Amino acid sequence: MFGDIPGKYPLCFGFVLVPGFSMMAFAAAIEPLRIANRMAERQLYDWKLLSVDGAPVQASNGIDFPMHNKLGEEEGVDVVVVCGGIDVHRYNEKKLFSWLRRLDRNGIDLGAICTGGHILAESGLLDGYRCTIHWENLAAFSENFPDIEVSAQLFEVDRNRFTCAGGTASADMMLHLIALQHGQDLANEVAEQIMHERIRSHDERQQMSVANRIGARHSKLAGIISTMQQNLEEPLTRTALAKEANLSTRQLERLFRRYLNRSPARYYLELRLQRARQLLLQTNMSVMNVALACGFVSASHFTKCYRAYFGRTPYRERGLPTLNVSQNQQPELQVDEIAG
Repeated sequence: MFGDIPGKYPLCFGFVLVPGFSMMAFAAAIEPLRIANRMAERQLYDWKLLSVDGAPVQASNGIDFPMHNKLGEEEGVDVVVVCGGIDVHRYNEKKLFSWLRRLDRNGIDLGAICTGGHILAESGLLDGYRCTIHWENLAAFSENFPDIEVSAQLFEVDRNRFTCAGGTASADMMLHLIALQHGQDLANEVAEQIMHERIRSHDERQQMSVANRIGARHSKLAGIISTMQQNLEEPLTRTALAKEANLSTRQLERLFRRYLNRSPARYYLELRLQRARQLLLQTNMSVMNVALACGFVSASHFTKCYRAYFGRTPYRERGLPTLNVSQNQQPELQVDEIAG
């Protein structure tokens, strides 16, 4: 990849901005290139902003970005990066897909930040490659592209493909690429300029630790929650969770009540419902299949639990007519059983 063209100056990046792209992820990718030029006192990198038709593209925060070129006018571009954001699974611009495939045939390196990996996958350009995507989209990506190897790491560089989770992970990936081409010293200088105290490696996790997220540094509690997260499709019983942590069921209950003010069954159910919402919003899976993927044995039970937690049914979440649950019914969130 980049190590093969160290003498190409400036190396030109073409950033393809998709409507609703993440401005933070984009800025964190392009600023290290600008600062690398400044630190090196020569133009190591150049960049162009591209859209399908050359028209301005609006970021997810509502800011419009003018473009340099439209697709087909990328002369001089050496590397193309697709910048995604919210609702990327709804984006179906076949012109972009075919353009990316043509670039691949011409030997152009291809990358993606945030949810841009979904577009590379939709274009058939991640088959046989290892990639990553924002943690919120991981489950849906795996459902949509079951044959693609996707990780939960900050970024992945696999031959002539590079993908990252977005957010500040874009900076870590670009600093890694700068180091590959121009050495670690320059990458460190750039990191200091953007107040990036430490350049994270590709294999670090995207999300904070369970202990930090729940605000409780209890190793057994963190371990139980991790086990829950890994077993959403086939939820474990309270007895199995307690046994895994070498606790009694009574100790398990007390642990969750003390630190999380809820029962383990309630917490487990909330994890499954949150995963279900991600799948409803980011995939075309049927409500029944979403229910099954999150450990519910029936659509009706899933619907009742979902509405009790989110205040709307899974069907309403997608703008579909509600089935099986009366509009006037206000079900309680039942957590008598761990499994749905």
